[in-house]
Amino acid sequence: MTERHEDTERAEAQEPVVVRDRRKIDPETGELRQQPGQDEAQEVPAAADTPGPPAGEATVDQSVAPASDLEKQLEERTADLQRVQAEYANYRRRVERDREAMTVAGKASVVGDLLPLLDDLERAEAHGDLTGAFKSVADKLVGALEKAGLESFGKEGEPFDPSVHEAVQHTTSPDVDGPTVTTVLRRGYRFSDRVLRAALVGVTDHEPSEPSSEQAQAPAPGEPIDPPVGGELPVDADENAR
Repeated sequence: MTERHEDTERAEAQEPVVVRDRRKIDPETGELRQQPGQDEAQEVPAAADTPGPPAGEATVDQSVAPASDLEKQLEERTADLQRVQAEYANYRRRVERDREAMTVAGKASVVGDLLPLLDDLERAEAHGDLTGAFKSVADKLVGALEKAGLESFGKEGEPFDPSVHEAVQHTTSPDVDGPTVTTVLRRGYRFSDRVLRAALVGVTDHEPSEPSSEQAQAPAPGEPIDPPVGGELPVDADENAR
C-alpha cells in the first residue's frame, strides 16, 4: 500500500509537457493560420505511461532550425546574390560595348561615303578653284568630319607602312635610309582607329651609292701597287718612296 500511494503522488506531482505548435498551416484543415493566437502554446497532458523530460533538461522546439543551418543558408543566398550581380554587371558592360561599336560602325559608314567628295575638294584646292563661299562650306564640312573622328594620313616623307599605304610606284635613291613615301597620289583616311581607305603612294627604297673611279682604282691598304711581272717580286710602296 505504501508503494502504491507513493506512485500515485509522483504521477500527480508530474508537470504537464508543453508543446509549442508554430506551424503556419493547420495540419487538420490545411488552411493558413492568420490569427496570432493560433500558434500559442497548448498544454497537452502527458499520457499515463509517457515519462516526462529529465530534470534540468529543456524542451527543444523541432520547428526552429539550428543557428548553424540558418547561417549556412544565409551564406548560400548571399553567394547567389553576388553571382547574379556580377553576371548583370558583365552583361551591362557587354551591351554598352556592343552599342558603342555599332555607333562607330554607323558613323564610319557615313564618313566612308563622303570620301569621294573630300577628294574633289582637295583637287579643287590644288587647282585654285576652292575660293569664296565654296571654300567656307568645304572648311566647315572637313572640320565637322575631323571633330567626329576622321583623320587623314599619307604625306611625303613618311615611312612606308604596307598596312595603311598602297604602293603604285617604286624607285631607288641613296638619299633615303629605307622605304619612304615620296609621292602621294591619293590621301588615305582612318576613323576611330579603323582604316577606311589606304593611301596610294610612290615608294623610294635605299640604293647604295656607287664608288667613284679613283676609289675603284685605289689599292686596298697593304696591297702591292705593281702586280708581279715575269716572276719578279712586287715592289712595295714604301720601298719606292725610299
